[in-house]
Amino acid sequence: MTDLAEPIAPALHDRRAADPAFRADVLAGLAARPRAIPARWFYDREGSELFEKITDLPEYYPTRVETALLSRHSGDIAKLVGPGRAVVEFGSGSSTKTPHLLAAVEPAAYVPIDISGDFLRESSAALAADFPKLPIVPVEADFMHPIATPDRIAGLPRLGFFPGSTIGNMVARTAVNLLRAMVETLGEGSMLLIGMDRVKSPDVLVPAYDDAQGVTAAFNLNLLHRINRDLDADVPVDAFRHRAIWNDVHARVEMHLEATRDVAFTIVGEQYMMAAGETIHTENSHKYGPRDARVLLRAGAWEPIAEWTDENDQFALILAEARPPGVAP
Repeated sequence: MTDLAEPIAPALHDRRAADPAFRADVLAGLAARPRAIPARWFYDREGSELFEKITDLPEYYPTRVETALLSRHSGDIAKLVGPGRAVVEFGSGSSTKTPHLLAAVEPAAYVPIDISGDFLRESSAALAADFPKLPIVPVEADFMHPIATPDRIAGLPRLGFFPGSTIGNMVARTAVNLLRAMVETLGEGSMLLIGMDRVKSPDVLVPAYDDAQGVTAAFNLNLLHRINRDLDADVPVDAFRHRAIWNDVHARVEMHLEATRDVAFTIVGEQYMMAAGETIHTENSHKYGPRDARVLLRAGAWEPIAEWTDENDQFALILAEARPPGVAP
């Protein structure tokens, strides 16, 4: 983890030593059956930029709906949260939704956390121009684990911000573990404003992850480009295609990279072979009904206290509070 007291200038180039955790996850994931690589590794610089393009696509409704909810209900959120909190955003990306929240809640500081360091620093610098009096303390880290927060916000009440339905990328056990890690990061008595996508027709869901322009396909395939760039690999990217499917049993959209022909490749000296039609599972996007969302939050030690959704019930913003566990009856 890197604790940066001030936003710093972008690096002169993007190439850096491969993250050992990335290497370990790729090798373990390709050795597993079925093959799978965790979705968090999408977000190198190229992946982060592609995802920002996805959020502007006509098929991708979550960003538009969530941004509208933040704008429409910012006053209600501010009344419940109160002024003077440190806003800690998990997986901040470009922080495009964040200004709606910061303008409403009168924060004492803003701490964006992201795994993509260069992207984090650039977005922090851009946000600082809009909020010149607000202390902004970016932290480069994997938010899946408890994080030691910067000394700058010691003693301040906290509001966690986790927009975008990123929680849906995780299976239930991992999601619960993350929510509990957030309690450790933020502390009991903290609040969490989280976005959760609703279950809806596959006719709406699948195009959101398989757009007509092919941006989501490029985002998925960039994972293979990253493996080649960072892990001295020779994966034939042109031998794979993007697939998005609705899995009704698990209430999720799945993204896969499917081999279109028999392929062989090497990653850090390890040999791999895949048959035509075999896939690498790269992402889940779970969708939740209202009760499902509340159960998940309570399992993660967060008690829901307010909820806002759009007129079509496509997406929900939920405000929850970290409370100590009660005595079960």
